[in-house]
Amino acid sequence: MHILYVHQYFKTPEEGGAIRSYYLAKGLVDAGHKVTVLTSHNELTYKKMLVDGIFVHYLPVPYTQNFSKWKRIQAFLWFVWYACRKAPLFKNVDRVYATSTPLTVGLIAGYYRWRYAIPFLFEVRDLWPEAPIQMGVFRNRWLQRYLRRWEKRIYQQAEALVALSPDIERHIRRIVPHKPIYLIPNMADCQFFRKSERNIYHEVQFEVENKFVVTYFGAIGKVNQLDYLLDAAEACQRKGLAEVQFLVVGQGSELPHLKKSTEERAITNITFVDHQNKYGLLSVLNITDALYISFANHPVLQAGSPNKFFDALAAGKMCITNTAGWIAQLIEDNHCGFYAPPQYPEKLVAQLAPFVTDRTLLEICQRNARDLAEREFSREKQVTVLRNILEPSRPPVEATACTSLV
Repeated sequence: MHILYVHQYFKTPEEGGAIRSYYLAKGLVDAGHKVTVLTSHNELTYKKMLVDGIFVHYLPVPYTQNFSKWKRIQAFLWFVWYACRKAPLFKNVDRVYATSTPLTVGLIAGYYRWRYAIPFLFEVRDLWPEAPIQMGVFRNRWLQRYLRRWEKRIYQQAEALVALSPDIERHIRRIVPHKPIYLIPNMADCQFFRKSERNIYHEVQFEVENKFVVTYFGAIGKVNQLDYLLDAAEACQRKGLAEVQFLVVGQGSELPHLKKSTEERAITNITFVDHQNKYGLLSVLNITDALYISFANHPVLQAGSPNKFFDALAAGKMCITNTAGWIAQLIEDNHCGFYAPPQYPEKLVAQLAPFVTDRTLLEICQRNARDLAEREFSREKQVTVLRNILEPSRPPVEATACTSLV
């Protein structure tokens, strides 16, 4: 089967970031399928490459976290136009697998369906437009209704839908109750990430000798609300947990604000580290004791399936989340971390203190994290579920693990 995989922000392990699409595409190639990826890059020309057996077409559509709202929308629409213009190159594919965000990727899949009668599956990574509506990006009621109708139309046109979390699955089911909906959460790369003894070289590299390290890595934007992490670090500093050091690893529009705020508030237990690819992240996780998962306090953001969480599970790291929802329940049910309400940073200090003083408790938590990764979220398991959906001759898809955990 020849599958066209449409993802505006396709990344490889060498580039870092969210590489779910790379692993799913590579898994399909390894299973004997031909996979062509249609994506974008920040260069000035159209480019084709063969990446680990995946044919990747890069469209010249620049995008960065620092773009304004309207410049981002322009990039989304420009990618749609360019992808539809290139449609004749892909008219003979058997299926389109389109993944959001942005939701505009669904327009591309819909065009291929209309123009060449190619069925498509639509993967919903985040609840869009619900997320920007709740965050106040789209305030006009008429525009909100239009965007929700547009969302429903894309779901209706899809042959089937793939949700990355139980909350997203429930949201989709309310809109299109009779559509096939499959649950494929993000994956834990248990082959690449492993629990390992601290390397003294990395401790010196990141200046964390004899420190209990809490790390945030990933995008640094408004949606991540990392002021909460600053509050937590300041509370640790104030309450005497001097051995706790926070690392913020990544890039994004809010980074200058966070650095300035850290300096103004005289917070000395935070270190900012540049964006890392997957191999650099391996070094960061080697000296990390706990991962901090951070989102702004909006109900819709509880539905996400953050890639960083699954990498941390695979690496055997305790997980701390400041967002209630299915991830918080998963963490607490499996005893691999805790939920810390962001409005009360002193509570995080109290919850964290026992793990700082008793490494046995920390080891138990970390071992539970790795066990959860292997048992429920392995890369091989998620690829198998996708193959079951795409290959009618394979056995029917069974319920994925996390539906029973929520």
